[in-house]
Amino acid sequence: MGHGHHHGHGAHAHPQASTTRTFAWVTLINLAYTAIEAGYGFHTNSLALLSDALHNLGDVLGLALAWGAAALAGRPPRGRHTYGWRRATLLSPLANAVLLVVFSGALGWEAVRRFSAPPEIPATPVILVASLGILVNLGAAWLVKDGHAHDLNKRGAFLHLMADAAVSLAAVLAGVGMATLGWAWLDPATALLIAVVVAVGSWGLLRASFDAAMDAVPASVDPDDVRRFLQEQPGVSAVHHLHIWSLGANEIALTAHLVRAQEDDHDAFIDATVHTLDHRFGINHATLQIERGGACGHDLHDAAPHHSH
Repeated sequence: MGHGHHHGHGAHAHPQASTTRTFAWVTLINLAYTAIEAGYGFHTNSLALLSDALHNLGDVLGLALAWGAAALAGRPPRGRHTYGWRRATLLSPLANAVLLVVFSGALGWEAVRRFSAPPEIPATPVILVASLGILVNLGAAWLVKDGHAHDLNKRGAFLHLMADAAVSLAAVLAGVGMATLGWAWLDPATALLIAVVVAVGSWGLLRASFDAAMDAVPASVDPDDVRRFLQEQPGVSAVHHLHIWSLGANEIALTAHLVRAQEDDHDAFIDATVHTLDHRFGINHATLQIERGGACGHDLHDAAPHHSH
């Protein structure tokens, strides 16, 4: 019974230092704006500004988590952490999503309470501060936009910032409505809208980050396609113990046992297979074990297609 192990790590560079600096700048910019918005919110008694400031504070905490996760991911493997700290980039968006859900519930409750007797709010400060919020959030989103589609950590930050920009736009429109039409109810209505936007926007992130934390197969990979690809390789008669999961942002791991009885260069076969796994599926940390059959085949019932995680 011959066994061969190989780890394919791909040729992907991970500019952790650049990512960490980006999160640092975005976090500090948003913290400064949150302080300004909260100050004006208390001064004018505007729930729209206060709720947006509370939402932004939640985002600052989430961005700080993403910043810390990006920094941790750059630490090398050592001691008991043989994979390093890449998993931090998966746990950070999960905490981020939970924060958003909690804050949206608090904002919605306070907004409903205010509908019965909405206070008169000076509209001009609301318009000016919320307009500044649009600029700050769009600028910060531009800083983290590179790679956000494939990096769950960056995706969480990007979604936060785009939602913030939309919420600030709603606050501007509410301020205009209060100034021109005298509709005081627009202030709590805007706060309620913020709560709904946050809750809806955070649901997808919560589900995706929970799946990643539970070692689910990444959404970008079809495990049945991977299994079929492995089974179609020269000499492979069965595939079992197939597992695919996220190590961290942009890093996907795979382990599998391949039953391959033919006597040839297994190392060359593994190198070629791992190379294709990387370039075709984005799986850049593959470990393949070759089995000759016989005693190794007792669990071949596992070869039936299924979703491994």
